[in-house]
Amino acid sequence: MSENIYSVSQLNSAACQMLEGNFSQIWLTGEISNFTQPVSGHWYLTLKDENAQVRGAMFRTKNLRVGFRPQNGMQVLVRANVSLYEPRGDYQLIIESMHPAGEGLLQQQFEALKMKLAAEGLFAQNLKKSLPDFAKAVGIVTSSTGAALQDILHILARRDPSLKVVIYPTTVQGKEATAEIVQMIDLANARQEVDVLIIGRGGGSLEDLWCFNEEEVARAIFCSNLPIISAVGHETDVTIADFVADLRAPTPSSAAELVSRNQQELLQQLVYKQQRLEMALDRIFSHQQQRLQQLRLRLQNQHPQNQLLMQKAKTAQLHHRLVLAMQRQMDKTQQKLTALSARLKQNPLPYRLQKQSQYLAQLQVRLNLGANRQVTERQNKLATLCGKLDGLSPLKVLARGYSIAEDAKGHAIVSVKQVKTGDTIKTKVADGVITSRVC
Repeated sequence: MSENIYSVSQLNSAACQMLEGNFSQIWLTGEISNFTQPVSGHWYLTLKDENAQVRGAMFRTKNLRVGFRPQNGMQVLVRANVSLYEPRGDYQLIIESMHPAGEGLLQQQFEALKMKLAAEGLFAQNLKKSLPDFAKAVGIVTSSTGAALQDILHILARRDPSLKVVIYPTTVQGKEATAEIVQMIDLANARQEVDVLIIGRGGGSLEDLWCFNEEEVARAIFCSNLPIISAVGHETDVTIADFVADLRAPTPSSAAELVSRNQQELLQQLVYKQQRLEMALDRIFSHQQQRLQQLRLRLQNQHPQNQLLMQKAKTAQLHHRLVLAMQRQMDKTQQKLTALSARLKQNPLPYRLQKQSQYLAQLQVRLNLGANRQVTERQNKLATLCGKLDGLSPLKVLARGYSIAEDAKGHAIVSVKQVKTGDTIKTKVADGVITSRVC
């Protein structure tokens, strides 16, 4: 017996768990009564019909999203969780959303279709098509007499007058609108005359926009090969078409801006890129000119004739230095001889004369030997340099069977790219020059 005894708190807690565990969120319609709003901002009310009533609460964070002020006697549709207020044991509803009864039913259908299509993957981001970077033609599925079309055309004409516009007229409100919108989407895909489609209209009530919440329209948008922008109503309006479309625009005007290119911005970008290109070409041209000048100087310095002239100049310089050195040595020796002769003349003793004569003869011999040795060494070095110079002579190269090709200006030809058909070239060989014409 004791095992089945509950306290009041335990009973209310168990009842609360049973209610919340067995009822998920439900949709409920009824008439509002006993509506109150204390300073906390929460709403407390009773929902009733002819035979019953239930208490309900809607917390401030939720009721801020309701677009109307509830009144006693108003018929509403609410989405709520079933719960129990344990301190008093009151069974109640925790309301999540509230709509007037007429719009509420439509909102319920909207939520049901949204959940269904989402489960099928029609809203998946990875399946959405990308808009073209630069559209050449744009299609507009909307009313031919609506303000939305005029707004779109005005913006397209201002931003990108060259953009081709194709209008697919349809009604955008009422029972016939659904079939007509689907037909225009299919027609645009069959013709393939545009790069992107804008589907939309101006603002209105939920009922006015309802054709864009129909399943047929949603599936037509999903199956379209052309990328589609949904531009229905104002920024706060949301339709099923917005979720299925490849991109949602807050308004029709925003959609026009998304598909058009700003001509002024494009012109500025073009001018900027042209300036960068010209600067880059100037740098490349300057660099190539400097490189060409360097190559020309190197080519001139390495030309066989210039090499030969440089070697001749170097040999002449060495020969001049050799002559100067020998002359200095001979002058120095002559000075010594003069000094000795003077000293000899000042000494009257015969034996000193004889001794100095002998010494002079020895010096003469040494001078001759030294001079001959210096001359021989310089001649040998000169012969070696002449041999090296002769080895570098282009005539020697030509004598071994090589040749030098020059263009009409006397420039050495080192690549086939330097000549073209009809040019005259000269080929130097060991014993003469051969003149040829390029075929």
